[in-house]
This record gives sequence, C-alpha cells and structure tokens, in this order.
Amino acid sequence: MNPILKVHRACKCFHQGNHRVEVLEHLSMQANAKEKLAILGPSGCGKSTLLSLLAGLDKPDVGTVELEGNNLAQLSEDERSRLRSKKIGIVFQQYHLMRNLTAIENVGLPMEILGLPDYAERARMALKEVGLSHRVAHFPSEMSGGECQRVAIARALVTRPALVLADEPSGNLDQKTGEEVMDLLFNLCSEHGLTLVLVTHNRELAKRCDRALLLKDGALNKLGK
Repeated sequence: MNPILKVHRACKCFHQGNHRVEVLEHLSMQANAKEKLAILGPSGCGKSTLLSLLAGLDKPDVGTVELEGNNLAQLSEDERSRLRSKKIGIVFQQYHLMRNLTAIENVGLPMEILGLPDYAERARMALKEVGLSHRVAHFPSEMSGGECQRVAIARALVTRPALVLADEPSGNLDQKTGEEVMDLLFNLCSEHGLTLVLVTHNRELAKRCDRALLLKDGALNKLGK
C-alpha cells in the first residue's frame, strides 16, 4: 500500500458559549494511491469538519494531516493554498461554480491561478471528458444541476490532483442524474489513477468504494460491505 493521505490523532473542537463541543477526537485514517474511500455518517457527525481538515481549509487543534508527506498545519496560508490548487480537487454538493464565468472559464480557473500554459485548451478537453463540449460558453444559470456538477467535476480533475475530495456530490440531484454523475466521477478517477475520498450518507454509494469508514462520536471505524 502507498498512502498519500495520513491523518494522525486529529482533534477538532468548537465552542458554543461556554460549552466546548468535541467534533473529532484523536481521529486517524489514511487513503492510499488510486484508492476510493468512502466516509459515511449522519448529518452533524463531523463529516464536513473532517473534509475541511483534509483539504487544508482548516487545521486540527491537535494531531496532523499529511498529504504526500506535507504536514498541512506546518505550511503557511499561501503554501497551503498553492498545494491545494495543485494537489487537491474538491467536488461540493452545491457545485460552487463562479456564476459570472462560463463553463470553460470555471474549469480553467485553477490552472490559470497556477499559471499553467494552455489552460483554455486543457479546460476544453476536461469538459469533453464529462460530455459537455456543447456547453463551453454557457454560464451556470444556463445549465441544469447535473450539468453544473459535471462542470464542477471537470474543474476538480483538470489538474490531475493527487487527491479528490467529494462532499455529497449527488445530494442535490434527482436519483437518475445523481447516478450518472457518480458513474462519471468514479470512472474518471479510475481512468486517471486518482485517489478519491467520498463523504456521503448513502451506503449504496459507499459500497462502490474500495473501503468505507463510519464517522461516529468523533472517530472513524471500518465499515463492512
């Protein structure tokens, strides 16, 4: 096994007035290269908090999160941002597309920020991969929810990141469209050899992954298929 993502005894708490809420308690996990890993749990169990730590959007109070040997908490904000742009692709439930940008501009944005050459052509190819060659010049408001999520997947995968984080990516879609979007995400991650961490409450989706972990009471436990 070749772990690219390691979390060691991570803790995260929040304060509500004088009350301290432990969301994650000494949580440890790893994800291996090319693996598809599901993290299951009900709403409010800390899945979004964990995802923020894995993406380097937040820091654990205690413990470490490492991506390809980089301890995210030891990096500056700029260093974390650049590492995230290069190494992490994120697919959100709410798409999070820039409303004033076309599909091709949304997909090309990560590469443009990194100063990569030929980003427009690479964005065009990424949209072709998700079946949206006919939508390159369309704005999010001119596309369906399923199409917006396909644009979001193209944007997340266009830099060929080491790690793809997906947060309930089919949660806003009807069943048929959601299944099509998930088929696309799984297939593209397999085709390009990308590691996928899927955060979901859907056990059927979790069964499609190589492993599934259940987040409960701030800790992760192995979940059998």
